[in-house]
Amino acid sequence: MSEVSTKPYLIRAIHEWCVDNGYTPYLAVSVNSQTLVPPEHVKAGEIVLNVSPLASNKLEMGNEWIQFQARFSGRVQDIMVPVAQVSAIYARENGHGMAFDVPKPMANPELEPVQGAQENTALKPVVDKSDSPDEKTFKKPASGKKSHLTRVK
Repeated sequence: MSEVSTKPYLIRAIHEWCVDNGYTPYLAVSVNSQTLVPPEHVKAGEIVLNVSPLASNKLEMGNEWIQFQARFSGRVQDIMVPVAQVSAIYARENGHGMAFDVPKPMANPELEPVQGAQENTALKPVVDKSDSPDEKTFKKPASGKKSHLTRVK
């Protein structure tokens, strides 16, 4: 029997920590052909999902898949994300969480942003020489607020 990755357990632990502390857990996901999310909300091959109890319904965080229902533009939609495609889980309020190595998003013209579309506000890496090689600093471009996520290989 093959060993199960620690990644789904870490995702569930950070999610539980966020909820226990009154924070809003966000999942950053690298979209691929197996990822079921609303394509109109995908920016540069990625999507950030609010997985708080108030924003998600029927949340199931398994070892292979994360599934739930959420509202997008007023419509309830089923969301299915392979755990392998989760690039980070973090608290919206302070940015604390964990980042993971994920294969690059596949090139799909239907998922690419339209020319002149608003810039993606998802977390973007910033080089910070003071951190260890296993950590990267992420910031939200709009606020400039920095947070530290530990990158797991």
